[in-house]
Amino acid sequence: MEIAKIGEFGLIDRLTKDLQIKNESTKYGVGDDCAVLSFPNSEVLVTTDMLMEGVHFDLTYIDLQHLGYKSAMVNISDIFAMNGTPRQLTVSLALSKRFTIEDVETFYQGLRLACDKWGVDIVGGDTTSSYTGLAISITCIGEARKEDIVYRNGAQNTDLVCVSGDLGAAYMGLQLLEREKSVYYSQYQELQKRLNEAAKEGNQEKISNLKSQISNLTQPDFSGKEYLLQRQLQTEARGDIIQRLREAGIHPTAMMDISDGLSSELMHICKQSGCGCRIYEKELPIDYQTAVMAEELNMNVTTCALNGGEDYELLFTVPIGDLEKVKQIDDVRLIGHITEQKYGHILVTRDNQEFELKAQGWNPLQNEK
Repeated sequence: MEIAKIGEFGLIDRLTKDLQIKNESTKYGVGDDCAVLSFPNSEVLVTTDMLMEGVHFDLTYIDLQHLGYKSAMVNISDIFAMNGTPRQLTVSLALSKRFTIEDVETFYQGLRLACDKWGVDIVGGDTTSSYTGLAISITCIGEARKEDIVYRNGAQNTDLVCVSGDLGAAYMGLQLLEREKSVYYSQYQELQKRLNEAAKEGNQEKISNLKSQISNLTQPDFSGKEYLLQRQLQTEARGDIIQRLREAGIHPTAMMDISDGLSSELMHICKQSGCGCRIYEKELPIDYQTAVMAEELNMNVTTCALNGGEDYELLFTVPIGDLEKVKQIDDVRLIGHITEQKYGHILVTRDNQEFELKAQGWNPLQNEK
């Protein structure tokens, strides 16, 4: 069904009619000029992200449900990165005419799956038209006690540098998808070219044969690479790590999520904290599939782990006195330590060579003039 048939408010009603409030801080959600929230005894955390078709996602290889899920998770991840608890979310969409009501409902299914996982209320947003594809703008609101909030500027000399999960898999998943997309379209374009030539010749048998080949183009075989696709297409915010840190009585001194690559995020922490760092290549957590894919693509797996981006793992520092506590937390890896600023930002390789770290993660504005 075309969206124009029910209009903006009809679409909003259809998407939000059965939303259930989960948080006491949500006093009033969708249905008025503003949502009404109440945080009487805590600080309010607010984060927002905009995702643009053709820049942040490609609908050739991500379906709308996964896109909705990922769009919510990348915002929820920011709240966790401040050691907060996500509570509410607003979503605004700019839609071109090629999207139907059913398409938007599918997007919302993914959005709601992510919100339900972490008990987040969808409390509002906006919809409008677009001439350039799909644009998504999401704001997530969370809360935390003032003393619990973790900023990027609190790292101290001798603090331990830790990271959750593993690194580089999301980037390898993207490289895999881009490669297979290129191969598929190369085959499609060649067959289409031959079909056009056959049409000019009026060769019906050849036309029929080429049409059959086009419709039966081989789909990519991703067996053995499922984890890489999952990391790219089904982003997960690491609220489980935040819970484990709290249970262990660990309060990070600095923290952020890894969206643009480990090296870039670590440089942010060091810059804002006025410190240096020393991390060790042999300690970087890398999944087996990531290493295999990097070798297949003739890429350096350490470079992928340092600069890939979209891992949405947590990078954090803790006092050295918490060493034994950190060691007891599953899926957290100690990768180095904080130093005085004068010692720079050093990567120690497996053969004990030292290189200056560079922030080479993804920059969405790098082509802007």
